Amino acid sequence: MRKADWKRQIIEKCKNVGTYRSDFLPAIITLSAILEERDRVYKQYVAEGAQPVIDRTSDRGAVNKSKNPLLATWQDLNKDALSYWRDLGLTPAGLKKIGDDPMKSQKTSALAEALRGLE
Repeated sequence: MRKADWKRQIIEKCKNVGTYRSDFLPAIITLSAILEERDRVYKQYVAEGAQPVIDRTSDRGAVNKSKNPLLATWQDLNKDALSYWRDLGLTPAGLKKIGDDPMKSQKTSALAEALRGLE
């Protein structure tokens, strides 16, 4: 997904849970760039065979098994993205940290509605 699409989706999610603030745009833009890069790395990982372990040849010619750098990068980008999701209140833990006030419904009692009608 493109960065602009991620940005739009993140803003929508923030609005859905009631945590959207225009002050958060820099974090949202950064998160959208991380997610775009994560998607690109994952596509490359899959295109190259999705091998979690690859053979690496040392400068002395020895062949050793090692974790695929694309997989490591993808996992790092996921961790980075998760911290932004949390900061924006888009995970249960993040929303709890912000406070669950945004999630509380804005329903008012019948009495409050009646009193509002008298104004």
